[in-house]
Amino acid sequence: MSHTSGIRQAQKQKTRQALLDAALELLEGQSLSSLGLREVTRAVGIAPTAFYRHFRSIEDLGVALVEQALGSLHPMIRTTVSIGDGSERIARTIELIAGHVDAYPAHVRFIARERHGGVRPVREAIQQQLARFTAEVGEALAGDAESAGWSEEDLLMLAQLYVDQMLITASLFLEAPAGAPAARERVSRLAERQLRLIHVGRRHWLDEPDAAGSR
Repeated sequence: MSHTSGIRQAQKQKTRQALLDAALELLEGQSLSSLGLREVTRAVGIAPTAFYRHFRSIEDLGVALVEQALGSLHPMIRTTVSIGDGSERIARTIELIAGHVDAYPAHVRFIARERHGGVRPVREAIQQQLARFTAEVGEALAGDAESAGWSEEDLLMLAQLYVDQMLITASLFLEAPAGAPAARERVSRLAERQLRLIHVGRRHWLDEPDAAGSR
């Protein structure tokens, strides 16, 4: 790659990221379905036609935002399931979620809003990414001693409970910013009880056969 083409490529990447950043900021107060292409390009200071050098549509930009937002979430989820077990894992999970929300509030808000939003490609992209997370969490949980005898289907169900609870807790922390310690403490206590309930249920899942007698 020549020096000139390298500069052009760097500038193109810079403009693409500026479009993503501008869209994310605009989405603080609205849903993706109401976001206009001209709004985004005006915020960046480029002509509307220049948008198409980077994205095919606002929906395409939204999918890129999903990849960026959940890319930042991925290490946090992977870390939570690699830490100890029981109360240690629960406490560390809540701490990591709170820290992630503080570091990436706009990303968390975007995913929380668009997960069930009206833009189908974005909603499907979120579902696909979360399915990946669920599969990875299930693989990690399979290594726990308490998972002995569990079927793959049951491990995925357990992983889904954990992932859903992490997302719920992240959304609650959005409404309880770092400057509101009492509200934060309430969210932490609620999350601890909910995660403990999942953990206790997990320990006794195989104690009794189900109604179909499959265990």
